[in-house]
Amino acid sequence: MVILHCMAGGRKGRREIDVTWATTSPRPRAVTVGEGLAVLVARPGPLEDSDNFERTAGGAEANVATVLTQLDVDAAWISRVGDDGFGRYLTGHLAARGVDVSAVVTDPARPTAVYVKERGSGSGRATDLAERASRMLYYRTGSAASALSTADLAATAAAGLLERCDVVHFTGITTALSESATSLTEALVALPRRGRLVSFDLNYRPALWAGRAAQAAEVLAHHVRGCDVVFFGADEAGAVFGEDDADRLRALFPQPRHLVVKNNEHSVTGFSGADRVEVPALDLEVTERIGAGDAFAGGYLAALLHGRPLTQRLRFGHLCAAAALTGTGDVAELPSPRALEVLADLDESAWGRVQYRRDVLAENVTS
Repeated sequence: MVILHCMAGGRKGRREIDVTWATTSPRPRAVTVGEGLAVLVARPGPLEDSDNFERTAGGAEANVATVLTQLDVDAAWISRVGDDGFGRYLTGHLAARGVDVSAVVTDPARPTAVYVKERGSGSGRATDLAERASRMLYYRTGSAASALSTADLAATAAAGLLERCDVVHFTGITTALSESATSLTEALVALPRRGRLVSFDLNYRPALWAGRAAQAAEVLAHHVRGCDVVFFGADEAGAVFGEDDADRLRALFPQPRHLVVKNNEHSVTGFSGADRVEVPALDLEVTERIGAGDAFAGGYLAALLHGRPLTQRLRFGHLCAAAALTGTGDVAELPSPRALEVLADLDESAWGRVQYRRDVLAENVTS
């Protein structure tokens, strides 16, 4: 039995449920494929004044893998890193969080990608950002991950992981890195299913398509139509496909069985076959938005792999995104799966009153 104390509508409540998340069946297995980056986080204020930087890890598919491992899904990450300290840090960081990195290739000729996260202090200085605002400066041209290709999928370690997994996940960021990376993602879309799902998050980044902008819509639409699970932000879908309404996007892309449209910061619409559900986001105070979309995808996929219904899959996405939004790093640090399950299982009225508090969820669960 799990007892959760949480805040809903300003009132502290006590809820007891039977835990059904853990079963005697084998843990589902996921593989994420894409770029990882070392992240240097500046002190708040103008970047030129930051004497110290906090090192952490980022990258969409790497972030999803770390969410999945926290939700009782065995996850592996396929990528390329440089033969350098940042590459060793990335693989060690993910391995320490339970992610299988046995198929990560060390490239002796190319460096690990890096980005610097600039944070605002709200000082009003010309080169400062607003308080709590952030901006990313990427140093990824010619990176090891930009050389990802179909050969990386054919390698023995990667091929074995792909053959045994239940879901493969990648994003439009990886697709955009290079022509060879596009070939790799097209190969993922074409994988024989044999019971496995292929998942795709649009993650449209116009700067990455520089020089290939005319191809972006065609390549990304092909990926959307060829995958089983697809995630959109309504704004990015509008930028790529000229449409940002969830129902019209579903009409435009009827092929994916599971289509999730993040309408704005207030709700998400999910389609699963003929079913349609819209779930409002949680009441919370945003610390930083980086990594929230990756956390949502990880939460949704974990709930899908564990056999949960559509409404609860969307709620798991919201709950994991909330952990990222109220944290300070790219990687969401989640409460226990049991705590999330309690909230995902609330009735509609109670869900609408939940105020997400990481400290309450993390500290007030007993079993």
